[in-house]
Amino acid sequence: MTTALSVHGSVRVPGDKSISHRALILASLANGASRLENILDSADIQSTAEALRALGASIPAFSAKMYVQGLEMHSPREPLNCGNSGTSARLLAGVIAGAGLKATLIGDDSLSRRPMVRVAEPLRAMGARVELAPQGGLPMTIDGEGDKTGIDYESSTASAQVKSAILIAAVLGGVRARVHEPQLSRDHTERMLLARGVQVHRKGTAVSIPPAQTIRPADVRVPADTSSAAFFVALALLADSGELRLTDVCLNPTRTGFFEVLRRMGADIQIIDRREEGGESIGTIVVGPAQLRGTEVTPQEIPALIDELPLFACVAARAEGESTVHGASELRVKESDRIATIVNNLKTLGATADERPDGFRIVGGKNPMRGKIVTQADHRIAMSFGVLGALSGNQIKVDDPGCVGVSYPEFWKELARVQK
Repeated sequence: MTTALSVHGSVRVPGDKSISHRALILASLANGASRLENILDSADIQSTAEALRALGASIPAFSAKMYVQGLEMHSPREPLNCGNSGTSARLLAGVIAGAGLKATLIGDDSLSRRPMVRVAEPLRAMGARVELAPQGGLPMTIDGEGDKTGIDYESSTASAQVKSAILIAAVLGGVRARVHEPQLSRDHTERMLLARGVQVHRKGTAVSIPPAQTIRPADVRVPADTSSAAFFVALALLADSGELRLTDVCLNPTRTGFFEVLRRMGADIQIIDRREEGGESIGTIVVGPAQLRGTEVTPQEIPALIDELPLFACVAARAEGESTVHGASELRVKESDRIATIVNNLKTLGATADERPDGFRIVGGKNPMRGKIVTQADHRIAMSFGVLGALSGNQIKVDDPGCVGVSYPEFWKELARVQK
């Protein structure tokens, strides 16, 4: 007999991963002490912290409230290990190039396969010498000791990591920078630089900063991670009954595309207690079960929900009708080839799914899903299919549940807690 899934309670997911990376980096570069609260304690953020310590930053052991003393950086004795974190590698590349340091960035097998040419090219144009592995990934060796030059960069993809690397390198190097993107990527770096006294100008999808600026210290309370909250929003929508509240969630408009797509599919997602903190919009999400319809996700929408596309695919597999995603070729070079991984796993579970060069097509259904999914050590694949596995009638085994540690170590515990 199948037991209906009822959800209940309130969840404060961990601190936002994107903001946590940037809070540690900018605090380490500031002239003074910064108080950081609710930093995400996960493998990816620890990779950033360890690399910053090797560069000379004074970062204590993680705690709910911690102080980071900004110090002058120095070149490290050993390579900087970024683990599985692309954000660590690309943003730290900007730090090394802009601060005039020498360092080699390395990572695990997955990160070593991810493309680094996109960040190497603009940093070279700004005066750094950058060498990559033959396949265009890590190891990446950077020599930033030469003269710096300003840059006007036309980015071929909307990448917050590349944009951030350029902006950080320009501030540290004392030069001007302008970055133009085809669509606006997440803008946490711009907001956080503004809060630290750096002039930042935006016009359309272009952002620029003038030369000769410094980063001031700033206190930050990291809001709950948008992408982590999304898993519980999806769970509540697909449940049979109940309601969930996700508190203190970052509602930055460059991050909430998934919620807008869900509303188009028929979800009633309410926002209460909305407020501004540290330049970011924050609020509580209230959500319960809904009858969802399939939808089309367009290329223009991709930057605002790129990390949620594996979860979207799992939601689409339970929605009525067909759903398609276009313009998401970036998924091919994430922690796994997420397009292939999503489609292959859905097929394993009996769903109708087709792979496309830049996306996928999924036909929703209500038949029970059973099988073992292969995560490819990708945390977002594991959590997305974990949500499907919690639904009544489904029997889904995740091959590597521990891979969620890079972004949400307590995910499985929280997932079980909110179910009746």
